[in-house]
Amino acid sequence: MSERGSIDAAVAALALAGQQSSFTDLPGLVAGEAARAGLPEVRIYLADRQERVLREVTGDGLDAHRGGADLRIDGTVAGLAYTKGEPVPIGREQRCWVPVLNGAERLGVLRVAYEEGTGVEAMRTLAAMVGLLVVDKRSNSDAYARLIRTKPMSVSAEMQWMLMPPVTFTNAKVTVSAATEPAYDNAGDSFDYALIGDRVSLAVFDAMGHDDAAGLLANLSVGVFRNHRRKGTPLADIPRVVEDALTEEFVRTRFTTAVIGELDLSTGDLHWVNCGHQPPVLIRGGKAHELECEPSHPLGMRLGLPVTVCHEQLEPGDRVVLYTDGMIEARDSQGREFGLNRFVDFVIRHDADRLPVPETLRRLIQAVMAYHSGRLDDDATVLVCEWHG
Repeated sequence: MSERGSIDAAVAALALAGQQSSFTDLPGLVAGEAARAGLPEVRIYLADRQERVLREVTGDGLDAHRGGADLRIDGTVAGLAYTKGEPVPIGREQRCWVPVLNGAERLGVLRVAYEEGTGVEAMRTLAAMVGLLVVDKRSNSDAYARLIRTKPMSVSAEMQWMLMPPVTFTNAKVTVSAATEPAYDNAGDSFDYALIGDRVSLAVFDAMGHDDAAGLLANLSVGVFRNHRRKGTPLADIPRVVEDALTEEFVRTRFTTAVIGELDLSTGDLHWVNCGHQPPVLIRGGKAHELECEPSHPLGMRLGLPVTVCHEQLEPGDRVVLYTDGMIEARDSQGREFGLNRFVDFVIRHDADRLPVPETLRRLIQAVMAYHSGRLDDDATVLVCEWHG
């Protein structure tokens, strides 16, 4: 059988066997089928929640990691394959690190040993199938949830991560990517996005407080937003229906700020509303400026301020950045804020390097954490939407 035929047969077999398999079955299942396609050794490594280490999936233990290795993402060949999204050979050996992706969402890498004459496309095809299997199995497995965390998680953070969509999505017209810290103790920050025909909906919420109630507030806000978005409620009416739900539940004792927007993927026409939040930032041609919009009040306060729907015409390659105040208010040991200028300059500098949006955000979050000596006093969330045009 040809190489193409061998890998296609292996992928077909994985697709069928995967229907009756669990997350912990994947290492043995993948290795067995890959060996019959000329790939005698395949090991799966998945990134942790903060994208700092790659953790081997062995299938043993409550986290499916017993006996497995941990590899740092920064400074390793495996990490290079992960951050670049491209296969990287291991020296002169017949081995290679191959990224495991779900579209643009970076899941991890495969460590693949291959026989003479096996092409890189066979490894890419296998990695693509592994990505589909991981995504299919992760939502019903506590093993996956345990695997990708390196320390205990608070109840509020557990709620937030269950609520938020995958951190990265891309197609021919748009890339959306987000990041949030502290990953294990997030209380009230949340982001959301969704495709709606030829539009993409975007939102960032920053709920009041740093306790479990803040998590409940954020969950309710996003739940109401999604419900009415799916009902077709106009953008201008979304703040009112979210506020109605918040005031009914919390009786004006709690509030959330938000930016909610819609981007027409055919025309680049961006509309948004600002509810007491930091204005979005537009990055174009190596320069940045805030997108000004008359803000309404934070949701839940019933202050009666009007809601203004603002508009911006994007150009191909533009990046729109939504963020919460924790991104710019992180302070160093001298009490100096990270600041909006430093935040924007970081994104522009890495934009000039043409790094993928997810890698820019991974490095940004690490820079903010390092500036604040590894621990934030407030949640910090950033969402970037790049319109390809």
